[in-house]
Amino acid sequence: MSGAVTGSAKGSVARWRIAAAIFILAGMGLFAAIFIPIYFENLKLESFISELTRGGQNQTKSDDWLRSRIVDKARELDLPVMADNVHIVRQGEGMDIDVRYFVRVDLPGYTVNLHFHPQASSR
Repeated sequence: MSGAVTGSAKGSVARWRIAAAIFILAGMGLFAAIFIPIYFENLKLESFISELTRGGQNQTKSDDWLRSRIVDKARELDLPVMADNVHIVRQGEGMDIDVRYFVRVDLPGYTVNLHFHPQASSR
């Protein structure tokens, strides 16, 4: 008898395949729950830096004041930015702010460093 289905009804999916799919989707959900908030906080920091460079009144502020504001905002967002991660370059009327930092994420059996580079320019 060719074409006969043994062990299960025709068209049904094996239970182990359903369990594997649920396991994979749960894993993807877990990774999203861990990584998405970090990237979202980085976007908030980048937006804050962009606002600092657009504000004309900030052009006259000292580098230390700007650096302090950025580090404070990063701390508020739970991002590990230190003062020496913030680089400010002034050229003529313009200003560039460049921040480089990484977030260490410890997963079971694996550690990953997510590198970020938010930057903004007033030019």
